[in-house]
Amino acid sequence: MSAALEGKVAVITGGASGIGQATAARFAEEGADVVVGDLAPADDTVRLVEKAGRRALYVRTDTTSEEQCDALVAAAVAEFGKVDVGVASAGIATAAGPSNVQTRAAGERSTHLVNLDTEAFTRVLDINVTGVMLTCRALARQMLEQGTGGSIVTIASSAAKIPLAGAAPYCVSKAGVHMLTKVLALELAATGIRVNAVGPGYTATPMIAGIEDNTTAYDLAMSITPMNRLGRPEEIAATCLFLASDESSFTTGQLLLPAGGQFTG
Repeated sequence: MSAALEGKVAVITGGASGIGQATAARFAEEGADVVVGDLAPADDTVRLVEKAGRRALYVRTDTTSEEQCDALVAAAVAEFGKVDVGVASAGIATAAGPSNVQTRAAGERSTHLVNLDTEAFTRVLDINVTGVMLTCRALARQMLEQGTGGSIVTIASSAAKIPLAGAAPYCVSKAGVHMLTKVLALELAATGIRVNAVGPGYTATPMIAGIEDNTTAYDLAMSITPMNRLGRPEEIAATCLFLASDESSFTTGQLLLPAGGQFTG
């Protein structure tokens, strides 16, 4: 049986770690060559792709830069001749990077909107919304030029639909990713290019590193997670694979929520 992405070329931002890295590895296992865009070195991801028998290319990329997003896609085309799939996974939880779930669990109000520096708010939106827009636009322009369709997957969050006190920048930015996905999907629907979003719940990535050692923070996360465990990056990657592959050929503009049952109520 052929693999789900046999012969495809995938571009993945934020691919040096976490969900992006797991997605790169899974896509390679399913037959794709992978171009990884990230500010951090992606040597481990490249090794995982090559271990699966596929080719990998790392391009240092700041997704808030229009020029660098365009250059990332151009590098993919120069190396592999085309782009079939894109995953916009680069993102942050706070201006400092890691999630503030521990701060919120401690009852601190330093991250509440009334106490938040404007720069701390706009930094998250710059990366999580504008960076995703620039990534998707560069991918879509290339796919339109190719005229062969394609699939673009954005990484939103269950926080796109759940307000979390003390996490306004993250919630607002991920809600923005959700709507950006829907608008772009509508605009491209007749072209053969599909655009969908994945909204993970609490997932064991560097973004929430240490949460399991903080009983209060972990219990706070589990209080809205009926499955009572963290997701694994590989589980989110599997959702990305479905949306990237022809298995979802009649699906566009949707937000899938691998979130441990957060929306069962």
